[in-house]
Amino acid sequence: MLFAHDTECSLSAAAALVNTDGRDGEALPDVPALDAFYVAHSYSGRHEHTEEELLAVRRLRPRLRRIWHADTDEVVAIVNALLRENDALPQLITHDDEPYHLHAVPRDAPLATRMAVEAAMAMADLVRSGELSRLRVCDHPDCENVLVDLSKNRCRRFCDAGCGNRAAVTAYRARKAAGRS
Repeated sequence: MLFAHDTECSLSAAAALVNTDGRDGEALPDVPALDAFYVAHSYSGRHEHTEEELLAVRRLRPRLRRIWHADTDEVVAIVNALLRENDALPQLITHDDEPYHLHAVPRDAPLATRMAVEAAMAMADLVRSGELSRLRVCDHPDCENVLVDLSKNRCRRFCDAGCGNRAAVTAYRARKAAGRS
């Protein structure tokens, strides 16, 4: 583990949230999809199951996506704005049989607020440790998904949408075609 468990979870969830607004269309089309996202990324606390909550979460995505394309100073500005706007006050908390970790807003804060602050706190850890290069855009030419490379050797190039497999198949077919000629 390169970072604290909650940091890694928040980074992965932030990337997944950004990728719900991709080239394949809207992956958070309705409240049930948001419910599934909430469960899949182990969020806890308040969840209203409303259209308003869904819209607030969707509005967060472009700000988070910008982080993957920004230089350090812009990342810091985005992170600081998210923390300031949401009145973040980091505190150590334990819940749901989890070890102590940081929460910067109450568990009863709106879901979009918690998502924003958890992502901002995780990004702050990347900035502090000089690891922003772990934020990447998928190397597949037809993909704009973002990813977080949490591998020790920093070798992850493709997102979780099957792009690595597509690239391998394309390379295999090219080798086979070159061998036949």
